[in-house]
Order: sequence, then structure tokens, then C-alpha cells
Amino acid sequence: MAITLRAGQAAVVTSLGAVILLAWAYVVLMAAHGMHSASYAASMFLMWVLMMVAMMLPSALPTILILERFERSRAAAAGRATALFAAGYLLVWVGFSAAATLAQWGLERSGLLSADLALRGTWIAAATFIAAGAYQFAPFKRSCLEACRSPLGFLSSNWRDGPRGALLMGLHHGALCLGCCWLLMALLFVGGVMNLLWIVPVALFVFIEKCLPGGERMGKVGGALLIAWGAAALFFAA
Repeated sequence: MAITLRAGQAAVVTSLGAVILLAWAYVVLMAAHGMHSASYAASMFLMWVLMMVAMMLPSALPTILILERFERSRAAAAGRATALFAAGYLLVWVGFSAAATLAQWGLERSGLLSADLALRGTWIAAATFIAAGAYQFAPFKRSCLEACRSPLGFLSSNWRDGPRGALLMGLHHGALCLGCCWLLMALLFVGGVMNLLWIVPVALFVFIEKCLPGGERMGKVGGALLIAWGAAALFFAA
């Protein structure tokens, strides 16, 4: 079925699409050349922020587009509300990026990360696989995913008027998205934080689970595969 975008929605897609492409370009550049900044911690944090923008913002586009259309139908300042919603959403992932940066720093200091920023040791990697797979079946995960997969339901149930309301809705939606995906993001430590062959499949899995028909079922299949992968790694390591 063809999808027709209104002028305002086309502008939103173009703007956020440019942000996503720039974020992916930075991720690819960092994956190719590594982090050689004078401030390694700042470079690490920036890498996580842009990686989260590249991986997570595409799955928020359906909700952002519905918000833009609704605000425009009310003759409200749709562009401002849309920008504030997106800012609130991304602010949650900036917070996650700060936590991930601290986790990466701690793992490096403890010697648990290899030179390519992947977890050392089969046991800890396998445990991460199993934890991420089991979380796919957790009730909290399912409730967060249901909200993420129903943009109209989320907006109708959590609507707040005004610029502050748009920002708060973005923060709320971002928190639900974080609740849905945080352990999947932890898998980046298993395959290598800057390994594109790992980053891209995780990003695709998140988008499929949150946005495409049958995504919930695919999420459970993925969870079962992660558990099996982790269990097999433990078996062969024993």
C-alpha cells in the first residue's frame, strides 16, 4: 500500500532522515578509524549518543509523524511540538549513552573488554546473550513494546498540550523505548561496540520488532535464538 506524506510530514522525514544519515555516517567513520580524540571519554560519549540516534530514531518516526499530523490538524505549532517531542525522546537515549559510556570505561579498566571493544570471556558473553533473550519474554518488556508498536494508542493515552507537554511526551515515549530495548543495546558489548557487522543487525532487529507487522513474534523468535546461542556457548566452553 502506497504511503502519501503531507508537506509537513515530508519535511519531518527529510529533517530527521538527515540527522539519522549523519549519525550513521559518524558511526561508520568511527568504526573504520577508531577513537583518537584528545579526550577519549568525550569521544566515547559522542560515539554512544550518535550510535543511539542512528539506531533508535528510525523506530520513533511513526509516532513523530502522527504527532505532526495531529498538531497540524489543530492549526497548532506542529513543527515546534514535533521538534520538542523528538528532543525529549533523544534526551532519554543521551542519558543511556552516559550510562553506557561509564559501563564501557569500567569494563575497560577491569580488563573485560578486548582491543576491539568486545567482552572478553565466553561466560560473560553467553550470560549477556541469555539475559537479553530472556528479557524478550518479560512482561515489562512486552508492555513497553506494545506501547512502542501503537503510536496512536500511546499519543491518545498520554496526550499533553503545549510545548512542555510535547517534551514530556517525548521523554515518556523514550523511556518506554528504553525499557523495550536496553538489553538489546547491551549486546553491542558482546560483538564489539564499534563493530558494524554487529551494530547493523541489532538496529534492524529493533526496527523490525517495533515497527513492522509481526514484530512481536519476531522479537520472541529472536529471544529464543539468543537464549539458545548463549546456552550453546556455555556448553562448548564447559
